[in-house]
Order: sequence, then structure tokens, then C-alpha cells
Amino acid sequence: MKVTREGKYIWRIEREGRMLVDAVILTDRETVDDPQFREAMKQLTNVASLPGVVKEVYGMPDIHWGYGFPIGGVAAFDSKDGIISPGAVGFDINCGVRLMKTDLSADGVDVQKLVEEIYKSVPVGVGSRGDLKLGKKGLRKVCREGAQFAVKSGYGLEEDLKFIEDGGSLQFADPDVVSQKAYDRGKDELGTLGGGNHFIEVQRVDKVYDESVADVFGLFEGQLVVSIHTGSRGFGHQIATDYIKIMRDGLRKHNGNLPDKQLINAPFEHELGQAYFSAMACAANYAFANREIIGHLVRRAIWRVLGKSVKVDLLYDLAHNIAKLERYEVDGKKKWLVVHRKGATRSFGPGNQSIPEVYRSCGQPVIIPGDMGSESYVMVGTRKAEEWTFGSSAHGAGRVLGRREALRKLELQEILNELEKKGIAVMSRGKKTLVEEAPQAYKDVSRVVGIIDILGIAKKVARLVPLGVVKG
Repeated sequence: MKVTREGKYIWRIEREGRMLVDAVILTDRETVDDPQFREAMKQLTNVASLPGVVKEVYGMPDIHWGYGFPIGGVAAFDSKDGIISPGAVGFDINCGVRLMKTDLSADGVDVQKLVEEIYKSVPVGVGSRGDLKLGKKGLRKVCREGAQFAVKSGYGLEEDLKFIEDGGSLQFADPDVVSQKAYDRGKDELGTLGGGNHFIEVQRVDKVYDESVADVFGLFEGQLVVSIHTGSRGFGHQIATDYIKIMRDGLRKHNGNLPDKQLINAPFEHELGQAYFSAMACAANYAFANREIIGHLVRRAIWRVLGKSVKVDLLYDLAHNIAKLERYEVDGKKKWLVVHRKGATRSFGPGNQSIPEVYRSCGQPVIIPGDMGSESYVMVGTRKAEEWTFGSSAHGAGRVLGRREALRKLELQEILNELEKKGIAVMSRGKKTLVEEAPQAYKDVSRVVGIIDILGIAKKVARLVPLGVVKG
């Protein structure tokens, strides 16, 4: 695998062997030269060999190894002769992040009390159960309505829906193509954070880079904000598991010569491709509803601690594990493409009709969370991203240590001491999670964001620093 440098942060693996298009990696030399990232790059070349792939496949600065398709990967397939792949979306369908903003300065806020109240309010950890107990009929409504279901159920404000990607509801969802096992797993997990890298983080806007965009977004230095990162829980995981098996068993000839069996797929226009697309949308809507419910539980916690007069508004909620049908120009022609973003964020620029009207003058908010204990960033999407990377940017810091490796190498007390030294309040259901998700397990998010900003696929707006964190 020959990697050629095209620019300071642009590396190309030219089409060879089974590859149908080039692979482009947008990162620094340190990542390219690090042996542990070679497998992720090889995965990207495997993706470049899948039927109907167009233009180029992309690895973002936070690229690392994933199931078949690297995390931090973007690939688009012609909707007529291309494919859709569960592994290229991921098991946590519509894992995503939302940022909620208050009208308060963080100065003087009792963060410890606020973190404790959020921890009491939101069920966290693997196996956590929510307050909403839904039967299959209720879950079918969640599949169709997404975040709208949460708002109708009293968890959220009507105004929130304007600031969620796709209004928090993908219209091509079909509850009939979801298994009973998925419904069983999803029946009591709605409104729960889960474990792993999912979190709720109380933050302060530490620095504003672009005053004009920050003003449109409603951000100011010193402001108290809250980020929420979670997805579709066991419901989405089961849908991914189901369709990997269905495609493996039902399309043996089609999948008989894959470079990696984890890239099991179906032609997008095949009945199984369409069934997965509709089931994936059900999981995405479940995730939108999940974050809306958690967001409102956080809003109520803020009101209980700081008073009902505090404004708690949604800045934006976006997906970073998803496949979308979007229209782009390829080889001089406009085409409908199935854009897979796995650990990648949509980054649409000014004027795009798919983003909230209030943001169209400047572009879509792009939220890049850091790891526990480090800064996060708000960025803004660009036309350059739409022209180059299928309207995509990175989604976070990116792992450098696997969870097992982190448990082997890192000590809990050292992590707690470091967070205490930074003055970060922490509430966690499991101590193991704190080690697995320690800052040392991730890249420096400022490096990732700096590369994105220089390349112009998203631009820096504001930096957020953690004050307190809730983990599963």
C-alpha cells in the first residue's frame, strides 16, 4: 500500500488491484506513519473496491480501525448501481451529539451539584432502563416519528425540532422491517445514555474564534452549555446485527468475493438494501428520540438547580453514524448517492436548504466533542466540504488505545487525580468506563480540529472546556 503525500494534510492511496477509486486520508504525518493506523487505511482501500463507489473514499483526521469500515470514514455509492452496508454505518446507528446552550455565564454555577442532579435524572450505563416503558405499538411510533414522538410525550419543546438534523425524523423509516428481537431490546432503553464513550458534559465556552458565526449560533465566551453524546442503544445494534446476517445468508453470490467479510452489503435498489435502509432509519429515529428525551431531562435538571427562568435551548443535534441519500455532482453530472458516514459529521455550507433557516447565512453547526477531560469544539460547515468530501467532516478525537489496551495500561486513580486537578466534576456508574474512556486513550482533539480548519471542510467557531461529566 503506497501512501503519497499531496499536501501538508492530504495523503492519497492511488487506485490499484481491486480498488475502483482512490482513497484520500486527511490527517498529519504522525498518524500516517503510526503502524497502528495502517489497518484503518487498509480498511479504507477495501471500501474503495465496493460496487458503485464514486469519486474517492475519505479518511478523516480521527480515522481509526472499525468493523470493516474505518471509524472516521466517508464513502458514497451511486444509488442506481451501488450498495448499502451495515458495517459502513456501524452498530450504534445514529450515534450522534447535541449541544444545548443556556443564557447563563458558567461563573458561580455549582457544577458539582448540577452534575449530581443530571446523574440522578438520566439513566446511565450498560443495561440502564428508562422511564418510558413502550410496547411494540409505542416503539413503532418512535420508529416513524423520531424526536417528534419525544416532544409529543412531554420530553422536549416543539422549538427543538427545528434544530435537529432532518427535523429529528427520517421519513423513509418502516417499522415492518424491524425484527421482534430489536423491539424487545429497545422497549425500555429509550431515554438512557448507555455506556462506553457516551457522555453528558457540562461545559464553558472558553474561546470564540468567529464572532459573527458565534452570534448566529447564540454562543458567547463564558457561557454555560451542555453536550450529550449517545445513539440508538441496543435497538440499533440489533438492527445492524440482523441485517448483516440477512445479507450474508440472502446474498451469498453478491457477497462472495469481498475483501473483508465485515463489509457485507446489498445493492441499494435490491429489496434487502431497501429494507436495511428503512430499518436503519427506524434506528436513527430512535436515536433522535433518545437524545431529545435525555436533552429534556438535562433541561429539567438545570431548572431544578439554577431556576426555571434559565433559558436552555438546543443549538443543534446531528448524526455521525448514518447512510443518507444525497445529491452531488460527480464527473460533471448531478447524481443521487448513498453517502455513508461512519464516525463522520455532515458539514453543509451556507445556503444549503437542509439546515435550519436561521443558520443558512453561515452554515451548519458541526459539533466535535473531545475526550473526557479535554476541550470540545463548535465548528461551521462549508461549501468546500460539499464540493470535496460529500459534505463531511470529522466527528471527534479518535481513539489511539483500544478499550482493553487502556485497561491494561492506565490506572484509575491517576485518571481521577488528573480530572480533579483540572477541577472537573465526574459522576460515573462504572469505574471501568473511566479507564476505557480516559484522555490518554484518544488523540488530541485540537490536532484533529486544526487539520479540519486548515483544510476548510469545517471552520472553527468556539472552543468548549469541560466543567463536569456524567458517564455510564
